[in-house]
Amino acid sequence: MKLGLALGYWGSGPPPGVEEKVAAAEDLGFDSMWSAEAYGSDAFTPLSWLGARTSRMRLGTSVAQMSARTPTATAMAAMTLDHLSGGRAVIGVGASGPQVVEGWYGQPYPKPLARTREYVRIMKDTIAREKVTSDGPHYPIPYPGGTGLGKPLRSTLHPYRTDLPILLAAEGPKNVALAAEIADGWQPLFYAPRQDGHYRDSLEEGFAARGGRPDGFEVVCMVQVVVDDDVEAAADRIRPFLALYIGGMGARGANFHYEVFARMGYPDDCARIQDLYLDGRKDDAAAAVPTSMVEEISLVGPAAKIAEELPVFRDSLITTMVVDGSPEHLRQIVDLVG
Repeated sequence: MKLGLALGYWGSGPPPGVEEKVAAAEDLGFDSMWSAEAYGSDAFTPLSWLGARTSRMRLGTSVAQMSARTPTATAMAAMTLDHLSGGRAVIGVGASGPQVVEGWYGQPYPKPLARTREYVRIMKDTIAREKVTSDGPHYPIPYPGGTGLGKPLRSTLHPYRTDLPILLAAEGPKNVALAAEIADGWQPLFYAPRQDGHYRDSLEEGFAARGGRPDGFEVVCMVQVVVDDDVEAAADRIRPFLALYIGGMGARGANFHYEVFARMGYPDDCARIQDLYLDGRKDDAAAAVPTSMVEEISLVGPAAKIAEELPVFRDSLITTMVVDGSPEHLRQIVDLVG
């Protein structure tokens, strides 16, 4: 299991100390760094800026929002980054949710699976320097109607490599199966290694559809690691994050993160967390997150406890565990992982 550094997306501005973290991760032998975007900072610019300060770490998006760019534009950014970094780009893409897609990007959300399939195919054709065409219906190329002057084009940029990895962020069973069918890897957001049977089933369904599991298929997952002699104090640092996603990152009946934890066996807790969060009682929502829920997807508590639980994650589907923290914390994680 490799280690990756989580860059995430910015809050009100660039996160302090990020360059020191990246330098520490490179020195500690981390395999990769991963940026994100929602409706603030973008995913590609930080990778270019910070990647120029490294020589070895892979540069991954976790994730680039599909609705932020056309598939050809995402492929252009990917190929450009891959050239600048000497073949270190890894592009994770995701459909996001209707609140962000329609409320920020002004794009339609329905049929996310069909849109994703079409999007990834166009990206692959672009990177392979094919003349890009698509019958749509989501990303028709050339654009139907208009001036009528559009024609199929081939990228003027020759790719650094035509097998540039494309990963798919997915949480629902059908989307996970799609990742296994069309992508080079899967990016879960919340993954419980002790309860991953349904994920394994979905992946196998997708591999069967593509004719077998491809070599090098990746599973890249963020795992929060909090070392503290007090387990509850460690869990308290993660509860607000889970409350935000379960309670606030979506609407009632349309929150994919909520559904992930409900499938883990926490439907009543999820309902309470969401009710409290949507009522504006965010602190109470965080307090309602059970410690056991935190421990399903995180490593929290004394170093000895984390070392004891690490084999569960190491022996899971995860190929790259993405973590965050100060340079000192990153060194501690490396010592624990071994």
